[in-house]
Amino acid sequence: MPRLKPVAIIDIGSNSVRLVVYAAATRAPLVLFNEKIMAGLGRDLGESGELPDEAQARALAALERFRILTRQMGVGRVRVVATAAVRDAANGRAFLKAIKATGFDPEVLSGEQEGMMAGLGVLSAIPEADGIVADLGGGSLELVEVAGGEVGDSVSLPLGVLRTEPLFEQGPDILQRHARRAIDKADFAKRAGKGRPLYLVGGSWRALAHLDMALEGHPLPITHHHRMPPDRPADLGRDIAALIDGGEKLAMVSSSRRSTLPTANLLLDALCQTLRPSELIVSAYGIREGLLYDALGSRVRARDPLIEAVRQAGRGLGRFAEHGALIDRWIAPVFDDPPEMARLRLAACLLSDVAWAAHPDFRAERGMEIALHGNWVGVDIPGRVMLAQALFTNFGGGKAFEGLPFAPLCSSEALDRAAQWGLAMRLAHRLSGGVAESLRRSRLKVEDDTLRLEVARADLAILGEPVMRRLKTLAGALGIGFEAGPR
Repeated sequence: MPRLKPVAIIDIGSNSVRLVVYAAATRAPLVLFNEKIMAGLGRDLGESGELPDEAQARALAALERFRILTRQMGVGRVRVVATAAVRDAANGRAFLKAIKATGFDPEVLSGEQEGMMAGLGVLSAIPEADGIVADLGGGSLELVEVAGGEVGDSVSLPLGVLRTEPLFEQGPDILQRHARRAIDKADFAKRAGKGRPLYLVGGSWRALAHLDMALEGHPLPITHHHRMPPDRPADLGRDIAALIDGGEKLAMVSSSRRSTLPTANLLLDALCQTLRPSELIVSAYGIREGLLYDALGSRVRARDPLIEAVRQAGRGLGRFAEHGALIDRWIAPVFDDPPEMARLRLAACLLSDVAWAAHPDFRAERGMEIALHGNWVGVDIPGRVMLAQALFTNFGGGKAFEGLPFAPLCSSEALDRAAQWGLAMRLAHRLSGGVAESLRRSRLKVEDDTLRLEVARADLAILGEPVMRRLKTLAGALGIGFEAGPR
């Protein structure tokens, strides 16, 4: 099978110019390189209607650098897209000619295309998303409906954080009234429906999520899939004002986003007042990931992004040929998990050998860290914690997980089940030595309140003391008896 070449996307936005290089165009794209320059192309759109000369110079210098990097990285395909600032600026066409002179062939996304790509980006990371995607950039705000794995109606509004900065300077109330009128005029709430989740895309809203988690002392501050109630922007507005008035530097927010934070929060509050969403859900995926997802075939798009990502990790970090799916099939008869839980169990099994190379005293912590902090999508925070519990137990961590600060992010019942998965995986690895043959020749099942391990008669010697100890431990966690013997 030929080795896939890296692909790259250059996003020329109203606030930043960014290059992202992916290992390949796959269902769970691995980022090899990510760099942005805060050029501020859309800074003067609300006043002069043009791209500032110095911003163009910064953007073009970045593009020259990106051209060299992508060539040296062996990138097979580079897609260059420009959004609201270039689309709406009076001198946008001349800037496009300057971009072409660098060797790139830029395409300008329409407002509708921009919204569709943002919606596809959210669906690629949260396949079950059902609500409205709000993508906030420097020059525009896109709203698009998502449901059933498809994007629906979309609208692009001139409400970017840079574009509305002059209104904010006139007064927060003026900006909010202007934003609410623009959203009402688009009539999006009536078309897409109120009371549904609002999925937040864009760096300014991720910065708000960072602030929210810092203020709340969140024990696992990962922005993707972070949830906030719809009245939270009103509270955050008061917190932001207090921090600024107190001279604090909002250290929890990147320096490039601090100046736009009050404007972004006011725009979010206006959206919440108009659309009345049920909750706010942050997505780390947006236009760039939507562009990749859109180019995939339907069979690849239908794959589970979490399972694809953990499968890649299992192959890269495990000792032997990855057989996590076999481990899952081997332990599955012990559990009556519903589909969503069974999916997490499979993910845990695919990661069940990733910490083997760590020092023995820290394998449990290493497995837990991979589960908690891995660049996963298609999983929420409680799901991450379940994966962490399963791997912590699998690598011998025992009961210590219960005292960790993020354990309460998941129910105790779910943690108990994840620990049982971990003990079952631990048994599978001890029985098999980490390879597949013994699992294929044996069977684990529950009959008459007894956990029974059956092996081929010729393999009875494999039921040594270490195996029997782990079988007993798993049975104890399940609250049943145990036995082992020939099939």
